[in-house]
Amino acid sequence: MKPLYRYNPDTDNFERFYPTLRDRLRSVAIILGISSIIGASLFLIAYFGFSDPTVENLRHENHLLQSQYKVLDSRVESALKVMEQIRNRDDNFYRVILHTDPLGLGQRYAGLDNEARYKEIHKLGDIQLIDLLTRRIDLLDRQLYAQSKSFDRLREIAIQQKERLDFIPAVLPIDESHFNLSSGFGLRRDPISGEAKVHDGHDIEAPHGVEVVATADGTVTVADRVSELGNCIDITHGYNYMTRYAHLSEITVSAGEKVRRGQIIGRIGSTGRSTGPHLHYEVRYKDIPQDPVNYYFMSLNPDQYTLMIQNADNAGHVMD
Repeated sequence: MKPLYRYNPDTDNFERFYPTLRDRLRSVAIILGISSIIGASLFLIAYFGFSDPTVENLRHENHLLQSQYKVLDSRVESALKVMEQIRNRDDNFYRVILHTDPLGLGQRYAGLDNEARYKEIHKLGDIQLIDLLTRRIDLLDRQLYAQSKSFDRLREIAIQQKERLDFIPAVLPIDESHFNLSSGFGLRRDPISGEAKVHDGHDIEAPHGVEVVATADGTVTVADRVSELGNCIDITHGYNYMTRYAHLSEITVSAGEKVRRGQIIGRIGSTGRSTGPHLHYEVRYKDIPQDPVNYYFMSLNPDQYTLMIQNADNAGHVMD
C-alpha cells in the first residue's frame, strides 16, 4: 500500500500520515457509494433512454405469437365443433341406418394417450400455448382420420346393402310444407294427466286431412282403430323395422297390403286420445322405439337436418 502524506501548515511540509482502520473503512464506503450511484444512474439512462433493438424485436414477436395463437385456437375450436357434429351424425344416423356399431373411443382417439410426444414441447418457450394448441390439433387430425375411415367403410356397406335401403324408414311421413314438430322423442309431460312419461315417437301437428305417406316399402299389418291411438296403421318393413301412424282421420290401405315409400296411406286427424289434429309417428327397430329424427335423411339437406335435431330437442308439446 502506498504511503499517505498530509500537509502540515505549522511546519510548512508534507508529513507522512498513518490513517486509522476507521478512516480507511470510511474511505472505502464513500468510494463504493459513489460508484453505486453512478452505476445505477447509467443503467437507468441506458434502459429508459435508449431502445435495445433486440428487446423490442422480441417484444414484437411475442405479441405476434400471442395474436396468431388466438387465431389458430379459434379455428381449431370451430373445426372441433364441426367434427363433433359429424361424429354424432355418423354414430346416430349413418351407422343406425346401416346397422353398424358406432366407433369406440379407442378407434377415434387411438394414439392420443402417448405423452412422449409432448415432453419435448415442454422444453420450448411459451410452453402452455404450444402444448395446448398441439394437443388440440392432434385431436382434430385423429378425428379426421378416423372419420374418413368410417365413411369409407360405410360406403362399402351401403353398396352391399343398396336394395335393403328401400325398406328402411327414410322420409318425412307428411309433406314438408305441413311439417310442424310439436313433440320430440323421449321424456315429456302428458298433456292430459300432466305426468312425465316417455314419448315413443314424434307428434307432428298439421291441418286436418293432410295426406300421410309410408316412409319405406313394407307390408301393412294393422289398419284399424286401436284404443287410445285412434285410427292407426302399422307397417312392417323387414330387417326388424316397423313404423306406426296414429290418430288418423282416414285410413286408405288394408291389412296385408304391400306399400311403397311415398304411397298415401291415410290422412291427418284427431281420433283416439288426442288434443288436436296431428300425426303420432313411431319408428321401431326390433320393437324398440327409435328417435324418428334419425330417419328423415332422404327428405332433408344437412342444414335442415341440423335444424330438425334442434327442434326435436326443444319440442315438448305432446298432443296424445
